[in-house]
Amino acid sequence: MKIKLSTSLIVTFSLFIIFQSCNKEIENNNETKISSQGTDNGHNMGQNCMNCHKPGGAGEGVFTIAGTVYDSLKTNTFPDATVKLYSGPNGTGTLKYTIMANASGNFYTTQNLDFGIGLYPSVQGPKTTMFMPTAITTGQCNSCHGVSADKIWTK
Repeated sequence: MKIKLSTSLIVTFSLFIIFQSCNKEIENNNETKISSQGTDNGHNMGQNCMNCHKPGGAGEGVFTIAGTVYDSLKTNTFPDATVKLYSGPNGTGTLKYTIMANASGNFYTTQNLDFGIGLYPSVQGPKTTMFMPTAITTGQCNSCHGVSADKIWTK
């Protein structure tokens, strides 16, 4: 009887711990994370954020779009830029989403984005707004920009 009671307590305690861990994981995955101007919680500038911020990845949160904005010389990150996603090219159509880059130049969100048949990004600094001429259907901006395409930049 003594062994059964101890085993029962161990099983109950283990299930409690597992349940609490799962709840915390679900809670963290459901929490919306979005970059904001003036904050400096960015890291790994220029790298593909979705290498870590993906389902089962090491990064906190599953990003739906993320990238890094640079200055016009493309050597330093550009803090506090604004990234906008439109339904049409060159800022036409409907403005669907606005994401602010942080003080490190990184922008990201875990918000569910509907890319539909494609969204057209723009990046805005205090002096310039740059438009991407082609539509995107994925938010892995740094998987191309800075690798096979020019870095995202503004001034």
